[in-house]
Amino acid sequence: MNIKESQQWELLEKHYEEFSSADMRQLFSENPNRFSEFSIKSDGLLFDYSKNIINKETMQLLYDLADAADLKTKTHEMFSGEKINNTEKRAVLHTALRNLSNIPVEFEGSDVMPDVNRVLDQMKDFVADIHSGNRLGYTDKKINTVVNIGIGGSDLGPAMVCESLQKYAVEGMSVYFVSNVDGTHIRETLNKIDPETTLFIIASKSFTTQETLTNANTAKDWFVESCGNPEHVAKHFIALSTNTEACTKFGIDPANMFEFWNWVGGRYSLWSAIGISIALYIGFDNFLELISGAHEADNDFRTKEYNENIPVIMALLGIWYANFFGVRTHAVIPYDQYMDKFADFLQQLDMESNGKSVTRDGEEVDYTTGPVVWGQPGTNAQHSFFQLIHQGTQLIPADFISFANSLNPSGEHHKILLSNFFAQTEALMKGKTEEEARAELVASGMNEKDIQNLLKHKVFEGNSPTTTFLFKELTPKTLGRLIAMYEHKVFVQGVIWNLNSFDQWGVELGKQLAKKILPELEDSAVAGNHDSSTLGLIDFYKKMKK
Repeated sequence: MNIKESQQWELLEKHYEEFSSADMRQLFSENPNRFSEFSIKSDGLLFDYSKNIINKETMQLLYDLADAADLKTKTHEMFSGEKINNTEKRAVLHTALRNLSNIPVEFEGSDVMPDVNRVLDQMKDFVADIHSGNRLGYTDKKINTVVNIGIGGSDLGPAMVCESLQKYAVEGMSVYFVSNVDGTHIRETLNKIDPETTLFIIASKSFTTQETLTNANTAKDWFVESCGNPEHVAKHFIALSTNTEACTKFGIDPANMFEFWNWVGGRYSLWSAIGISIALYIGFDNFLELISGAHEADNDFRTKEYNENIPVIMALLGIWYANFFGVRTHAVIPYDQYMDKFADFLQQLDMESNGKSVTRDGEEVDYTTGPVVWGQPGTNAQHSFFQLIHQGTQLIPADFISFANSLNPSGEHHKILLSNFFAQTEALMKGKTEEEARAELVASGMNEKDIQNLLKHKVFEGNSPTTTFLFKELTPKTLGRLIAMYEHKVFVQGVIWNLNSFDQWGVELGKQLAKKILPELEDSAVAGNHDSSTLGLIDFYKKMKK
């Protein structure tokens, strides 16, 4: 069914026409219980969505839309191992990777949990050997540096988690992530590390990914040149892969290969063996805490009714703004410096999942799908793009994320941070009327002529929607919970838009053309059948290169 042709969609369109001009100031004024009606408190988390252009009717209509899309059935299908990734004929079982309850998860007639637990045990033992010194480098020095070489989900998820949880790092451990095929990325990393104490993780399921293998070979060449013996590669390189032949040829001991399965999508893979860089950096127990938080979020998502289900509410608010208000973008603002990479991670999670223009059935959509997701930590964000959100011409919903307690308490820093955190959502909701702006200018002693010149510039329209997450503290468990909630939000939106949120065919075309162009960049090669712009660029490159 085209969801846009449903009765529920039509009712939402009618409701939008009647309600979209509602002023949030007035909504709060008319309803003293608005905050309690549109917020959820759950185990050290406050989720506040009261500063949105909604009322009870809005939310009920959105819940009805979710039912029209058969969300509960689709959720059951995902958790039970049905091949909901229909274009690749794959199940989507990243939730099994964090199934700490060990309830059987059937896939093609077999329970996947024994394999999941086997790899977890392998990771646990390996991490323990590194941290205890049972596994040493080729000069018998203790490993204290990890370099993860991957790209996409094999890089961004673990990199974001390690950045966010660096306060929990095992003493003496450091971690680097290399993804870009630009030689600068690997070379600048190699300049910082000691080959005698470094472990390289090559993260590629197929062990054929061009960017990853290019960086891996450069790292290997550097390492062999440093140690003088190719046999030492086995002590310093491990693989997250299923291609035993290619890994062995590279020099990796098959005992140091960690398996993950084709039902683990790249952008959902940090919970798998791909997360071994996380476990090495923050310790295996903290890695289990991360998984535990996600497992709790999974259980809540599966069992809670829509009006208590945070990912469902997040998703439906996004539908409301994208498909009825015409919004094309969504900002994410964590007020915590440790979460510097969080918006980058969500860009891949959301935009690679739902950046689609055809339905699961291959029909072109005639409605907006995935938004452009972006952001950076506050308070820095306030001094860059907040001007556009406050006084620009676009409606930009935003998520605000922070923690009641700082991991680095220092004087008044955290109070000042949170005062800005609270103030911005209030300012975006309330704005400043012309009357209020005039009263301020008069009170400052400004003359009437100057007031007239400045007045319009001091007016803020307000009525900009925000959703707020306030946790007790940034811990591995709270981060795992937060990531999983966003994963489920993306899934819910994909269900309602009738998209396959788990393939990414749009990534392929550029890769195919790059492989074609690569040999054409040799001096003696003739460029192939390209458009005049591409031919001109290739020609200019050949003339300019040293």
